[in-house]
Amino acid sequence: MGQRAHREPTPYAERVLGVVERIPPGRVMSYGDVAEYLGEGGPRQVGRVMSLWGGGVPWWRVIRADGSPAPGLETECLARWRQEGTPVKRGRADMRAARWDGRTL
Repeated sequence: MGQRAHREPTPYAERVLGVVERIPPGRVMSYGDVAEYLGEGGPRQVGRVMSLWGGGVPWWRVIRADGSPAPGLETECLARWRQEGTPVKRGRADMRAARWDGRTL
């Protein structure tokens, strides 16, 4: 895969990013939640999309299933969660309270 492959998001990446853009402030989805919502791919594919093209969307709202942020982004993620009022327990998003199902606001 050459450099050109990373310039424009793939159709799948566009769908992932579209879901991420819809996650309301103060709510989160896991990588697997996004894949399940789309009905395609899996957590690793969503993570790859986010690592390549997620900078322009609210990336801090897509996290690991255990509520933890992506490695290396913990400090910024926690700061953004505080700004948005995301429910947090012990440095992780409280998945029971903060998880968004893609339907309700």
